Amino acid sequence: MLRWHTPPMPPNAAPLLLLDSASMYFRAFYGVPDSVRAPDGSPVNAVRGFLDAIARLVVARRPARLVACWDQDWRPQFRVDALASYKAHRVGADGAEDVPELLTPQVPVIVDVLAAFGIARVGAPGAEADDVIGTLATRERAKPDAERVPVEIMTGDRDLFQLVDDTGPVRVLYPVKGGGNPLVVDQAHLAATYGVPDGAGYADMAVLRGDPSDGLPGVRGVGEKTAAALIGRYGSLEGLLAAVEAGDPGVTATQARRLAEAADYLAVAPGVVRVVRDLRLGEVDDALPRTPADPDALVALAERWGISGAVTRLVDALAG
Repeated sequence: MLRWHTPPMPPNAAPLLLLDSASMYFRAFYGVPDSVRAPDGSPVNAVRGFLDAIARLVVARRPARLVACWDQDWRPQFRVDALASYKAHRVGADGAEDVPELLTPQVPVIVDVLAAFGIARVGAPGAEADDVIGTLATRERAKPDAERVPVEIMTGDRDLFQLVDDTGPVRVLYPVKGGGNPLVVDQAHLAATYGVPDGAGYADMAVLRGDPSDGLPGVRGVGEKTAAALIGRYGSLEGLLAAVEAGDPGVTATQARRLAEAADYLAVAPGVVRVVRDLRLGEVDDALPRTPADPDALVALAERWGISGAVTRLVDALAG
């Protein structure tokens, strides 16, 4: 049997935790053996791994608020219109995202379990979870100091490093091998690891460097170290391009030529790489549920899919 009780609420200083849901359930799918099955033989490894990951995060980070951010559109048209190669290699034969066959039926189960728990799940038409995360983090940063709480973003996608900002603060929790406590990415980490001062600098570096996994070609011959050095020297992509235009000697002739050759790409890539921060999401009830919103539905789901252990662990974490 599943059991829960109502504990005291967490303090106001506790963070807002934003989950990059697809990143997490893909990672769970590959990290938990597909021998984990429901009583009828259906795979539930991604479901169990996803719920266990949330439980660990709740225990470790003690958020006051929690949102499972959702890819309503994994390849938004505005990004494809700007750069046709964006995620093109991930498009399946049917035009949809190429997702492992055993993962696809598990996603609706995750949706149902989140609803039964009362965990907010937020997406937006024509937008990726990254854009939802960017919007919610920006909303929080815009609040008065007395109302604002730290924002923590759980994701395995380095693209979201662009939101790191110590003044928020906004930090990224990045998974580590072996499933230990995630790496906390702040501005000091960006400076030490990538040589960029903040999230905006990381985004500009990412434009120059490119990312084959997202279909971003980058600037030919400009790798991560060179991109970071150029952004560090000129402050931003705009500053770098202005320096090239002015013939600044800090940009070598080869670099200037390659940047000129990539002019068409550089004109559109920032709009592809940078997340949207002003989606119309409406009000979000993101309070951390201390007890399940629909206990009967949750019990039924736990029994139907054989995930009672994972459900109980998350119930206990939320109530802790």
